[in-house]
Amino acid sequence: MADQYDVIVIGGGPGGYVAAIRCAQLGLKTACVEQWINKQGKPALGGTCLNVGCIPSKALLDSSERVEQIQHVNAEHGISVKGMNVDVPTMIARKDKIVSQLTGGVEQLFKANGVTWLQGRGRLLADKQVEVVGHDGKVSVYEARNVILAMGSVSIELPIARWLDTRIVDSAGALDWETVPRRLGVIGAGVIGLEMGSVWRRLGAEVVVLEAMDEFLGAADRDIAKAAALQFKKQALDIRLGSKVSGVDVTDRGLVISYTDSKGEQRLEVDRLIVAVGRKSNAPGAVAENAGVSLDERGRVVVDDHCQTAVPGVYAIGDCVRGPMLAHKASEEGIVVAERIAGQKPHIDFNTIPWVIYTHPEIAWVGRTEAELKQAGIAYRTGSFSFAANGRAKAMSQDNGLIKVVADAATDRILGVHICGPMASELIGQGVIAMESENSSEDVARMVFAHPTLSESMHEAMLSVDGRAIHAINRKR
Repeated sequence: MADQYDVIVIGGGPGGYVAAIRCAQLGLKTACVEQWINKQGKPALGGTCLNVGCIPSKALLDSSERVEQIQHVNAEHGISVKGMNVDVPTMIARKDKIVSQLTGGVEQLFKANGVTWLQGRGRLLADKQVEVVGHDGKVSVYEARNVILAMGSVSIELPIARWLDTRIVDSAGALDWETVPRRLGVIGAGVIGLEMGSVWRRLGAEVVVLEAMDEFLGAADRDIAKAAALQFKKQALDIRLGSKVSGVDVTDRGLVISYTDSKGEQRLEVDRLIVAVGRKSNAPGAVAENAGVSLDERGRVVVDDHCQTAVPGVYAIGDCVRGPMLAHKASEEGIVVAERIAGQKPHIDFNTIPWVIYTHPEIAWVGRTEAELKQAGIAYRTGSFSFAANGRAKAMSQDNGLIKVVADAATDRILGVHICGPMASELIGQGVIAMESENSSEDVARMVFAHPTLSESMHEAMLSVDGRAIHAINRKR
């Protein structure tokens, strides 16, 4: 008889490992299947996020930002540095150490909570059986009362730009370069393209980002996107919109990218290329045809509002289902599913999931944009406040960007918060809390914020909705 569990989670990324830990906390006999092998050739938990995604990219963003500060900002503070040396291999080693510490931490959490780690590739079979192919090729089959599919996603490879050693890579490959390319091309001006382009631009590369869409950051509010684009231009991050790549030729001198824009056919010579055109569900191949679980046209597992598939007791979360591919969304879905399995009635509001781009300045938003509200025919009011008028931002030499608030015209309930500026990733949490609490802009405007802080800009933006901002010239109402 196959080993039996209350819950088997397929995937040990931020959705899967969180779901497994929560299931174990609730007294469920839990196992988690994960196949990841790290740079050192050892099995590791954490999935893409911890190993080659969220965490290592932020480590390099922080390292490269320190270089940027020394080169371009410290002088105005009266700090001069002579003979600065940038040791990229040491940066990479630091990044790897952080990854090792965090993935090792997840392993310790599994042990502390009694979660069994089944090392290998998992596949859902019929009748809620899970096949695990171990790293040694051995095949084992386990049974579960409940199964959570959390296989995550993989980078999309372009037929015209196949992965090629260290020259044509995805975001994971760009995290391991130990030398700085003189000329770097990036296909895609989304979150990954902007973050990785920023890292290598700060370290000295000439970076050109080719984006097929005519609009920059189409998902973001237009005022925020414009503010960000202005800052990227000042930083010499060359973003070319409406540029459709048609081919990449490999030569002795490097790579030649062919693309078309409004002026016709163009060619760009680079030394290395990052392909960052998005990710796709990792579910195909991980679900047997007779398992009873359906995949949509994009290879995502079809689920209902509670993340349950058509098979009772089989759930799916994270990047392999509908919705944004965000680690924190996957984690929350994992917790919700675990608690539902245990008989609780948890809830997740997909309208209040924040987005963050960790460039400089940072970009973050939650809720709806003006364009979305216009399209939906919802009357609204807006308020905004520039970091240029914030004392803390001035003191930090980070006074670019703004906070924008969108509120319902009739009820004043906050419908969206949009930020381009310093520590936007931290400030957006205030917007999430306000929206989850169903606050009006008046509610937040009546709260007391510490001075001097960046969060005062959130306060002023809320005041601005009603034309009452103190440190800005209000619009005539």
